Amino acid sequence: MAHADDLRAEGADDKTATHAADDFRKAELSPRERALCEFAVKLTARAADVDERDLEALRAQGLDDAAISDAIQVVGYFNYVTRVADGVGIEDEPEWG
Repeated sequence: MAHADDLRAEGADDKTATHAADDFRKAELSPRERALCEFAVKLTARAADVDERDLEALRAQGLDDAAISDAIQVVGYFNYVTRVADGVGIEDEPEWG
């Protein structure tokens, strides 16, 4: 829920924020947003499978190499922080649930 709250704070409507927290595929996203979400899922779940085709899909949505690098950094950072929190047993804040 924390990510949904962050999206709301950035101006997303409740429906989009809720779907993003549950399953972004149900949200009304632009093709660019959807491509970034799909890339984030693949980078998170199957990083070794990311290849030039994935980068070309992002470039086709108007992202340049700097923006793609930024996306990779953000995905990597959130994966890192989540794994550290999980590894040391940090519990979710009550308002996140």
